[in-house]
Amino acid sequence: MAATASSYSITMRLYTAPDHSVVGAVATTIAKNGGVVTAIDVTESRHDRLTVDVTCSAADATHSQELVACVSEVEGVTVHKVSDRTFLLHLGGKISVESKVPLRTRDDLSMAYTPGVGRVSMAIHDNPEDVRKLTIKGNSVAVVTDGSAVLGLGNIGPGAAMPVMEGKAALFKRFADIDAWPICLASQDTDEIVKAVEMIAPGFGGINLEDIAAPRCFEIEARLRESLDIPVFHDDQHGTAIVVLAALTNALRCVDKQLTDVRIVVSGAGAAGTAIVTLLLAAGAEDVVVVDRFGALSADDESLSPAHRDLASATNPRRATGSLQDVLAGADVFVGVSAPGILKAEWLPTMAANPVVFALANPDPEIDPAEADKHAAVVASGRSDYPNQINNVLAFPGVFRGLLDAGASEVTVDMLLRAAQAIADTVKPEELHPSFIIPSVFHPDVTKRVAAAISGRES
Repeated sequence: MAATASSYSITMRLYTAPDHSVVGAVATTIAKNGGVVTAIDVTESRHDRLTVDVTCSAADATHSQELVACVSEVEGVTVHKVSDRTFLLHLGGKISVESKVPLRTRDDLSMAYTPGVGRVSMAIHDNPEDVRKLTIKGNSVAVVTDGSAVLGLGNIGPGAAMPVMEGKAALFKRFADIDAWPICLASQDTDEIVKAVEMIAPGFGGINLEDIAAPRCFEIEARLRESLDIPVFHDDQHGTAIVVLAALTNALRCVDKQLTDVRIVVSGAGAAGTAIVTLLLAAGAEDVVVVDRFGALSADDESLSPAHRDLASATNPRRATGSLQDVLAGADVFVGVSAPGILKAEWLPTMAANPVVFALANPDPEIDPAEADKHAAVVASGRSDYPNQINNVLAFPGVFRGLLDAGASEVTVDMLLRAAQAIADTVKPEELHPSFIIPSVFHPDVTKRVAAAISGRES
């Protein structure tokens, strides 16, 4: 078991014998048991005892508990307490509201609030379009969820979804300087969700739908786009699709293939899979087969649900049938947005030469990227501990920055295509490599290039 991401990072406060060699023994024990020591701090040194804080990364929660148990067995060591650094980071929430104007004197109050604010309210009443300039509406986004499809955790409800929505809001601020607000709704009824969003929409410049299960999310998005005069963007669909298309554009450059010529298999017919397929087709892909847990979707299958029937009618021109293993033979590209472990390494040699594998199920992908790398020319996943992370944060901050800057009322397919191309082009030709097909989320140019592509303005 190997330590991976810092999401399973703990700090152990140890009381040890007054012998600094004990600290080395602790570090050695952690390493022997698969942990990675990232910090050791002696916080107190007395004649009878040392107090030592040891921070280390583990593979998962169980592994972190095993590391604590191993350390407690080191002679001369007592584990006083253990802190989970991820939980510590979330204490009290991750975002806050602060005033942009000084409120130090009565004069400040008279302008920011009553009576001065009344003049501004009447100005907006007389000229409603000024609300974007005179309030936060022009730089605010509602991040809306019903908690029905949170990450890979499933239907865990609006309260449990709140940390994720807070994180989303923090990313909006960090990468695009947009003020975003978590809106976690206590309903999974389509009509109620639509009505709730319509009622709060006057206070926002855009709506970001998040972690709403399919097929309900399709109807919610469609109805809100019809009824609202601000852009509505479902990040699980369109954000994912943008980044996948960007990454695939560069992956195909690496293997000298064209999107119009390759055979693509998409595993997963939910919100993300549907959006990815739709954008791939809009970009010029001609041979796409979608597979769900029952096999390939084909227009010949009368048992399909209405949503899957629509998807099948737009794809699978060869009317391929069978399992994922069956349709993968001869394919150039695999894109997985489905379930962990469903793609077997022994199937990859049956694909076309120099295959591309995107295993994007998160946190556990369809195949271990290290195993896929033995057979595929280019491999990507949703994980940060492997090369080529397909991460929506590459798209949504810039998308909304561009929408808000342009005062846009809708999101178009052409905008999505331009955003994908902007992300792909951020990787310079001399940088392009099978292990570097997509820029880092911290690349300073990504957000502004995507924003410019969305708004139609030069960056």
